[in-house]
Amino acid sequence: MRFSLAETMCDPKQYPALAKAAEAAGFHAYTLPDSIAYPEVSDSKYPYTPDGHRGFLEDKPFIDPFSLIPALGAVTEKLRFHTFVVKLAIRHPVLVAKQAMSVAVLTDNRFSLGVGLSPWPEDFRITGVPWEGRGKRMDEMMQIIRGLSRGGYFAFDGKHFSVEAIKMCPVPSAPLPLLVGGHSDAALARAAHLGDGWMHAGGDGEEMKQLIEKVRELRRDSPRAGEPFEIHVISAEAYSLDGVRRLEDLGVTDAIVGFRKAYLVDRMPLEKKLAAIAQYGESIIARG
Repeated sequence: MRFSLAETMCDPKQYPALAKAAEAAGFHAYTLPDSIAYPEVSDSKYPYTPDGHRGFLEDKPFIDPFSLIPALGAVTEKLRFHTFVVKLAIRHPVLVAKQAMSVAVLTDNRFSLGVGLSPWPEDFRITGVPWEGRGKRMDEMMQIIRGLSRGGYFAFDGKHFSVEAIKMCPVPSAPLPLLVGGHSDAALARAAHLGDGWMHAGGDGEEMKQLIEKVRELRRDSPRAGEPFEIHVISAEAYSLDGVRRLEDLGVTDAIVGFRKAYLVDRMPLEKKLAAIAQYGESIIARG
């Protein structure tokens, strides 16, 4: 089992210390979110809170992950970084490919690109991208990013995107992992057929088990069935050794761990966060 730290929506000045503490404690990765803007008026619902309320995001500081991760990579040596998740469908895939490959190169291949669909129509509206057809567009985007990240000239002619033969430089010296977030049937199928892993966004434990079973079954039936596949989850089970074993039995490869409720205003002092990270490393990671 590998462990990823999730401590975000906090004072941006805390990030370097948090990353260094996570590495020292034995964490495999630091998981970082993506958010673009706050609409003044919205009736959209958030799919991962019980009441669908999205007010918890108001005035939370989000640093663009493609800017933040290289900075954290510069103060660490082994720690990996995952985006959780970049709202891919509101961006252009060629530009995302350039950003992602640049981050991978600057971190010496310590980067995995987690992608997903934004749940909010406002994100599409403010970026001038159609809401309709977003899933099919994202499928093509993932193919384009993967093709460009392999190096050499790559062309693509799809229903939504057409890319003339181009190449980018530099490209990562190792494959760029693409992880897919989302709980819908379409998201699970996208992860299984096009991705290198699936990212769980939290919620009920029984639902998590069903989602894991479904995505693993979809992967077994996909053309990429024999290739490695990561499963990243948010679960209360990750806070005990017995719970970690149960997650491993389910096929989980990576547990995402945090030490406060990110939906609330951050009043936890940095020193207390660093202590919690160190304690988890001693009590769980080192004994796992």
